Amino acid sequence: MEIKEFIQNFAEQFEDTDASVFTPDTVFHDLDEWGSLIGLSIIAMIDDEYGVTIKGDELRTAKTVADVFELVKSKK
Repeated sequence: MEIKEFIQNFAEQFEDTDASVFTPDTVFHDLDEWGSLIGLSIIAMIDDEYGVTIKGDELRTAKTVADVFELVKSKK
C-alpha cells in the first residue's frame, strides 16, 4: 500500500475540493467540504479498497491524511 495511491483515493471522496490540496499533512477536518457524509464515504472506500474496517471515532481522532493512512496500514 502506497501513500500516494491512498491520497488519491482519499481525495476522490471530495467532490468540490481539488485533489492538489491533498498531501500527507493535509488536516482534512479543516476543509470546507468536510462533513459526516464524506466521513462515511472515506470509511466505505477504506473497506472496499483495502479490506479494512475503521470506526467513526478512529476517523475523528485522526488529524491528517497520513494519520488515516497509518491507521489503515496498522490494521492490514
